[in-house]
Amino acid sequence: MQDAAFGFHDLAPTEESFRDAVLAGLTHEPKTLPCKFFYDSRGSALFEEICLVPEYYLTRTEIAILEEYAGEIAAHIGPNCRLIELGSGASIKVRILLEALPAPAAYVPVDISRDLLREAAAQLAGDFPDLPVIAVCADYTRPFQLPALPGPPGKRVGFFPGSTIGNFEPEAVVRFLRHCAELLGPGGEMLIGVDLKKDPDILEAAYNDRAGTNAAFNLNLLERINRELDGDIDVARFEHLALYSEEEGRMELYLRSLATQSATVAGRRVEFAQGERIHTENSYKYAIPEFRALAARAGFAAVDTWTDPAELFSVHYFRQE
Repeated sequence: MQDAAFGFHDLAPTEESFRDAVLAGLTHEPKTLPCKFFYDSRGSALFEEICLVPEYYLTRTEIAILEEYAGEIAAHIGPNCRLIELGSGASIKVRILLEALPAPAAYVPVDISRDLLREAAAQLAGDFPDLPVIAVCADYTRPFQLPALPGPPGKRVGFFPGSTIGNFEPEAVVRFLRHCAELLGPGGEMLIGVDLKKDPDILEAAYNDRAGTNAAFNLNLLERINRELDGDIDVARFEHLALYSEEEGRMELYLRSLATQSATVAGRRVEFAQGERIHTENSYKYAIPEFRALAARAGFAAVDTWTDPAELFSVHYFRQE
C-alpha cells in the first residue's frame, strides 16, 4: 500500500554555494551570512534543542494552536484537498492537520533537503497508508511546477508553519505569497504561522535563552565555516547577539567580534574589528492587521486567524481574492 501511495519528484534544485556566499558576506560592508546556512546536521540538532528551551515559545505555542483549532481549520479546508507544505522539514506539525482533515486527496511536502525530505515523506506515507504522499524536492522560494496530483477535484491549500515567513523582508513576503498564488492556482488557500509583536523582553529572552542554546546555534555557523571551508576562525572570540528593533519590528541576530582579529576562510584572509558584527538573521514580528495587509497585496483575503490565550503567536487562513 505504501509504495502505491508514495511518490518522489526531484526537481534538482541548485543550492547557493556555501563557499561563495560566505566569502561574499564576510567581505561585504556590513558583514553578513545567510541564515539558510544555519541548518547543517549540527545546526539542525541545535535548533531542535532550541524548540524545547523554556524561553522559546514559538514551536510549542504554534503546535498548541493547531491542536486546539484543528477542527475549525479542517472545516475551512474541506474534503479532497491537496495539502502542500512548503519547507516541510520533518513533517511534524502537518500530522495534526492530516488527522483532522476530511478525506484529503494528497499531501505534498516540498523541501530543498533531499535526504531529509525522502526520509520524512516515506515515514509519513507509512503512518497514513491511505493518503497519497507526493514529495517534491525543490527550492520553494523560487518558481517551480508541481507534478500531477491524484484524487477527485478539490482545492490546493498551502501550509507554511513555523514563523519562517518572518525571515523574509516584508516586500519579499509579498513576492513569496504571489509565487504561492501561482503555485496553488485559482481558488488556492494558505495556512501560515506568524509570530506576533509582543513585549520585547519576551522576544529577547526567546533568542537569548539562559542555557545558551541559541548562542551555540548562531556560533555553529562559524564552526561550519571552519569545518567545510578550511577556516581558522577563533570562534571563542565571537559572541552571540540577539536584539529587538522596535523601529523595524524584528529580532536581529548577529555574531560580534570580541577583539580585532583576522582569519583565513577558503584561502582568503578576512579582517574583523573589535565590536564588528556579522548579521546572520532577521525575524520579523507582525500585528495581525499588518500581516493581513501584506497578504492582501499578494491577492489573499483573510478568512480566519487563531491565537493562543497569551497572544504570543498566530495562525492565519487566507483565500485568494
